[in-house]
Amino acid sequence: MNPAIAVLMDPIGAIHPEKDTTLALLLEAQRRGHPLRYLQQGDLAVRDGEAWARLTPLEVRDSTSGWFTLGEPRWQPLADAADIVLARKDPPFELQFLYDTLVLDLAERSGARVINRPQALRDFNEKLAAQWFPQCCAPALVARDRAELRRFAREHGEVVLKPLDGMGGRGIFRSRGDDPNLNSILETLAGDDARFVMAQKFIPEITAGDKRILIIDGEPVPYALARIPQGTDFRGNLAAGGRGVGQPLSERDRWIAAEVGPELARRGIVLAGLDVIGDYLTEVNVTSPTCVRELDARFDLNIAGMVFDAIEKQGAGSTE
Repeated sequence: MNPAIAVLMDPIGAIHPEKDTTLALLLEAQRRGHPLRYLQQGDLAVRDGEAWARLTPLEVRDSTSGWFTLGEPRWQPLADAADIVLARKDPPFELQFLYDTLVLDLAERSGARVINRPQALRDFNEKLAAQWFPQCCAPALVARDRAELRRFAREHGEVVLKPLDGMGGRGIFRSRGDDPNLNSILETLAGDDARFVMAQKFIPEITAGDKRILIIDGEPVPYALARIPQGTDFRGNLAAGGRGVGQPLSERDRWIAAEVGPELARRGIVLAGLDVIGDYLTEVNVTSPTCVRELDARFDLNIAGMVFDAIEKQGAGSTE
């Protein structure tokens, strides 16, 4: 029998099935004969040093209505019940999810394969992780000190300011060193110099889209989804109303992927999403990267199949 797969995710009844990457992964796993188990954050526990989970049998369908059926939940040792755990909770990465990764460490110690690895989920803040690859990035500053952030804005003229724990374009501001609202923006983001804020030099090429490049086991999918801002909004995020346009990777996109991909693979990140504006890497998304279904539809791909090919290849390699 094929190994069971558990998925830690947000409520499955609240997803948008036509564009949900986690559903695409589950559909592929089910197609390959893997029994599916479902859990949310409240379904994790630790008993005598062992990761336990309240797991619910799950069946999925590729439909915009009735896309799932749940069975009866049962508490059991997570690594005994599931050989593979897909950690797919949406950002933000907050304290309770940090605790989840510590529980998943215990499941990993007991023999489960957690994808992406819990240690990598902790290490890769999706905004800060891009700074591990400064050769790929536009000028940036991460600081709590509002005076330093103002100095950076004056130095670079136009900047983008964002919290380190946001998602979907929320809490992102475009400003200038001479913006009369800059102080208020920084107070909103940093408080009394209490919270980190990321400032990035504004990249005018955002008008051509914020490209999502998917990386599977260190290698890029050959197409990106450019999320193009609409109207007067400078944000390209689909959640903020951006329009998705598929396009082949450019030579620069491939260079960025080659710089970043091997480190992701080394750290056990099977599926990641790089955000690239113009020639510059802006974010490395590892908690629940998306855009699989959009790229599949535009280019007749099966990206979830590529992910499971990588998972199965790694599993075969570990037994040699």
